[in-house]
Amino acid sequence: MPHARSNGHRIAYEVDGEGPLLLLHPGMFQTGAGWAAFGYTEILRKSHTVVAVDPLGLGASDAPGEPAAYALERRAESVLAVLDDLGADRAAVWGYSMGALTVLGLVRYAPERCERVVAGAWDPVEGFASAVRHELRLHRLPADTDPYGLLLQVAYADPGSAAVCEAASPAALRANYEAFSRDRGLDAALVASPLPTLLYCGTEDPWHEPMRETARRAGAEFLSLPGADHQAGWARSGEVLAGVLPFLAADRM
Repeated sequence: MPHARSNGHRIAYEVDGEGPLLLLHPGMFQTGAGWAAFGYTEILRKSHTVVAVDPLGLGASDAPGEPAAYALERRAESVLAVLDDLGADRAAVWGYSMGALTVLGLVRYAPERCERVVAGAWDPVEGFASAVRHELRLHRLPADTDPYGLLLQVAYADPGSAAVCEAASPAALRANYEAFSRDRGLDAALVASPLPTLLYCGTEDPWHEPMRETARRAGAEFLSLPGADHQAGWARSGEVLAGVLPFLAADRM
């Protein structure tokens, strides 16, 4: 795999297809290959040069064990390093879950490098905290429950995510979580941004309403996936692509 360097770390990525550049960033416990595994790349490569990134700490990218390495600005810089390695000034960017957090970080820190923005399943206002509250209420767990343990349980319930976890450094996974679980307040940059933006989320995901409200305030498009929880919002690629492809193609119509 080719790789870029950001803040002294290797960031691995794969390139497929031809056309306008589209950078894809997966969620926690996923690598760039997940976009192909779930059917996204096969379709997107027909109209775009698809660049799928292995996030820092996962896949073939380096895996530092300090939370500071995963701060949101550092996440954004890792994406910019990939664009620089490709010699690209700008690209359309698309992320899901933690990938959406990273994309929203680009809107905050480097909007001039973004052509279009697609972000799925992340609360721009409260970040991971709103999902934690939801899970604790749902399972009637005490407030001092370690959310990271719950997150790992969900990851290990899925064979693909479990394989990513098994291949990763436990210290890097924990550091990654410690960083992204603190990120919030990204709605202000999005509301102020003139970038064409599409947000999407499943109706059974606790982040559906925060995303829809942020899209309303930002004047962004919003795609609602009926009956989909967080995992289904990623797995139901055909439904997602049906809503996202016209948005990506708007500049060429």
